Amino acid sequence: MKEGTLKKKVLAGLFWKALENGGVQLVQLIISLILARILGPDRYGTISLLLVFIAIANVFIQTGFQTSLIQKQKVDELDYSSVFFLSLGVAAALYGIIFVGAPAVAAFYHDPVLSPMLRVLALMIFFGAVVSVQTAIVSKKMEFRKMCIASLLATCLSGIAGVVGAWRGLETWALVVQQLSNQFLLMIFLWILVGWRPRALFSLKRVESLFAYGWKLMFSSLIDTVYNNLYTMVIGKLYQKDIVGYYNRGNQFPQLIVNNLAASIQAVMLPAFAASQEDREKMKSMVRRSIVTSAFLVFPMMAGLIAVAKPMITIVLTEAWLPCVPFLQIMCVAYAMWPIHVANLQAINAMGRSDIYLKLELVKKLLGLLVLAVSIPFGIYAMVWLKAATDFVGTIINAYPNKKLLGYSFAEQWKDVFPSLLLSVVMGLAVYSLQWVIQNNWLLLVTQVVAGVLIYGGLAWLFKLESFLYLLDTARGLLEKRSGKTGTR
Repeated sequence: MKEGTLKKKVLAGLFWKALENGGVQLVQLIISLILARILGPDRYGTISLLLVFIAIANVFIQTGFQTSLIQKQKVDELDYSSVFFLSLGVAAALYGIIFVGAPAVAAFYHDPVLSPMLRVLALMIFFGAVVSVQTAIVSKKMEFRKMCIASLLATCLSGIAGVVGAWRGLETWALVVQQLSNQFLLMIFLWILVGWRPRALFSLKRVESLFAYGWKLMFSSLIDTVYNNLYTMVIGKLYQKDIVGYYNRGNQFPQLIVNNLAASIQAVMLPAFAASQEDREKMKSMVRRSIVTSAFLVFPMMAGLIAVAKPMITIVLTEAWLPCVPFLQIMCVAYAMWPIHVANLQAINAMGRSDIYLKLELVKKLLGLLVLAVSIPFGIYAMVWLKAATDFVGTIINAYPNKKLLGYSFAEQWKDVFPSLLLSVVMGLAVYSLQWVIQNNWLLLVTQVVAGVLIYGGLAWLFKLESFLYLLDTARGLLEKRSGKTGTR
């Protein structure tokens, strides 16, 4: 692919992927806020525990083979159909395991209602098996507009179903309906928009070839998923379900921001990196641009979210949810470095070094398990704070191989992102201090948001930050191009 064409595809892909993630997560946030007011923290704690098991099951059908299809240079119908039928077979096996094991899960958490809920919710696995191949096709062709449309429609309709169920008194079952209908509708809409249909084809050799690359990524993702959900499982065992609800709700807000950007980078940059995997200098330039630009956007968002946490939660969730504020602030620190995580790991994946990816995950997760075990006796806040510290150390670990692979060390990366971090800290402290001047929550929140944007934007302009100028030039170019097209009509 020519460099100009690739750049256009990457920019278009980032736009549609960011729109998809941003739109979907915005709708999900609005729906979840409505449901949170109706259902309360303990209901969210229950569904959070159930979704842990679904997330782990989905790793086996939505990670290794999907990434292998995207990374492989030449893919045909035999590859897609083989993965499709294999994924359905794996989904059936996983559903059987969950169906049989559901009573044991309910007994472990001393809540009998978990068993039937888990059995129903696990039907999502079958829909996810189909979606995984459809997503690979969309990513391979960089047709993210279709995924954007399908995701937004599925999220809106499933959200309405969940709210109606909650108003009708279904309680936690309303959340089950929302989650299940979301995956089903996403599958249906992609079936229509993508237009791909499986053929009666299957090749064990193709599956083995894809598995040779994908199994390391699948195992790495399994470790990552189990580890990331381990805190929910441990908190659910040691504390009441409302504490699980507070933790997961506090985690949701920074995750909403970071996933929007990080997932966009992950989905779009992997095929872009893969297309340039033979050119080391070009790869380094792309990775650097990804890290610097994402840090410029994420750092101030996390700093600002820490500053506005209390008035924001009071307004959107009521004072009943205020115990989630400390969790929200701590998780902002943990999530701040995620885009750097993603860019480094996607570069390694694109170069076909899934062996390195697996080793990195093993090292990080062993460290994380050790930290979790040490922190449990000191209480839940110690657990979460040390998790944030471990995530920062993980950033260093992820960047280490790229010093050799790309000539881009963590020291260089840190030097590149430090200006954005410094301005974000200054802005965050200034915005946080406003709470001692303004007492009304609505006025405080609006003032903090406006002040944060003006302070950070003004400082970026004053010091001529590279990412600020890059984004301005990119936006100006897109506007000029659009206005030029409009003028020729």
